[in-house]
Amino acid sequence: MKAFIFPGQGSQFEGMGKELYERDTLLKHLFEQANDIMGFTITDVMFKGTMEELKRTQVTQPAIFIHSVVMAKAIEDQFDPDMVAGHSLGEFSALVAAGAMSYRDGLTLVKKRAEAMQKACEMAPSTMAAVLGMDDEDVEAACEAIDDVVVPANYNSPGQLVISGSMSGIEKAVAKLQDMGCRRAVILKVGGGFHSPMMEPARQELEAAIEAVDFSKPICPIYQNVDAKPHTDPEEIKANLIKQLTSPVRWTQSVQQMIADGATSFTEVGPGQVLKGLVKKIDRSATVSTAAPPNLEQDDM
Repeated sequence: MKAFIFPGQGSQFEGMGKELYERDTLLKHLFEQANDIMGFTITDVMFKGTMEELKRTQVTQPAIFIHSVVMAKAIEDQFDPDMVAGHSLGEFSALVAAGAMSYRDGLTLVKKRAEAMQKACEMAPSTMAAVLGMDDEDVEAACEAIDDVVVPANYNSPGQLVISGSMSGIEKAVAKLQDMGCRRAVILKVGGGFHSPMMEPARQELEAAIEAVDFSKPICPIYQNVDAKPHTDPEEIKANLIKQLTSPVRWTQSVQQMIADGATSFTEVGPGQVLKGLVKKIDRSATVSTAAPPNLEQDDM
């Protein structure tokens, strides 16, 4: 069974999408439609911007979404998923690619999401830290023991968990985890404490926008971040998407569940190869590849 997976923030690169834009009229139209929805020429930043410009949350999230959805369209003949999943922001790309909502609605929500997250970050300083070489249960216990806002945020692969929370909460947690003997605990250079209670104002703002969008039944199950389970019911998908901003990304559990449910190959659709590497860390026997249109180089492992 084929699984198609969509990346989140951090997979952007300079010149992203330019090859696809120049490929054919339909793909070019999708990029131009994105400029219209965004209210500025985001393609200029994607094709010609520096990494610093691409790192701005208001640009990064829509840019990755646009690249991912356009890539799914570019490989339309090969896009026949039995299941899909997306990491954080990538869940929106997966939902559009699987037909659960329109491209316009998806990008409008991603734009709103980026703006709401930025506002939440400005309201209360927060951050994230990567914890390597420690069991998830030990990291969870360390977070629970701290009298401050700090929670597991991204279960990326076994032994790689990102925690999120207030500045002081993260500092306390990093010190505690280092004392407990983790291989590494390092504060990340990110805009804020995503997938934690620090994002509650953004969740509330995004909830109204998500509720206003019409969702359809996707062409296959989507394994959602919140519970790592397959969903096809539009109302369930909506409810999980609303919870996503303040809940952890259960990526390890999602991949494990997809494999348990019969996934034999994983194709990453979008910029970068971050998820491909994570899937291999979760299950070395998994077949992983990066999506590419027929005459662009494709990478298999």
